[in-house]
Amino acid sequence: MFEYGKGLTKYGIAKRISQEIKNNSYVNLGIGIPTLVANYIPKEINVMLQSENGLLGIGPFPTGENVDADLINAGKQTVTMQAGSALFDSAESFAMIRGEHVDLTILGAMEVSENGDIANWKIPGKMVKGMGGAMDLVASAKNIIVAMQHVSKDGKSKLLKECGLPITGLQCVKKIVTELAVIEVLPDGGFNLLEIAPGISKEQVKAATEATLNIDTNLKEMSFKN
Repeated sequence: MFEYGKGLTKYGIAKRISQEIKNNSYVNLGIGIPTLVANYIPKEINVMLQSENGLLGIGPFPTGENVDADLINAGKQTVTMQAGSALFDSAESFAMIRGEHVDLTILGAMEVSENGDIANWKIPGKMVKGMGGAMDLVASAKNIIVAMQHVSKDGKSKLLKECGLPITGLQCVKKIVTELAVIEVLPDGGFNLLEIAPGISKEQVKAATEATLNIDTNLKEMSFKN
């Protein structure tokens, strides 16, 4: 159990993840917190954001005067387009994804296991519209970062020894950014604590993590460069 509500906001999580994006990369942003990353891309790097519904070259979220109701991302949110953007159908979009042309996928999750398994599409007993594109994305992207809350609203850890919910992908997650910490998934399994959020202690992160958690020898506090 853990006291919920401390650490970064969802905007802080998105801003920290934006620092993981490399120059000249192709990035897919999942629904939820990941879509906010588009607002924090460092100005000095070139990146093409891809949406599975058929847009390559997503820009920041629009302001009131330039909202186009017909221009949306996979989460049905209105977006803007960068110069040189391209529009296409979802079949072509998934050909890009399945062809491993996406360098980085940023997804939300309900649970992540210490082996890098991710569960993010279904809670048994609750109606869902479908599995969406997450299973294709986690099977094909070269790098996968998860943006999520560390604990549930009732204080239970979501970073687990084993996922209890239906699995989206096995051993695919490389890094996790939560309201409390930045954590990498070790190649042989287990979590490695790299950074803690301002005002958060490593003891709090350990208490909020059910899975095995190694403390990196170079543990540091998160910084926000942009």
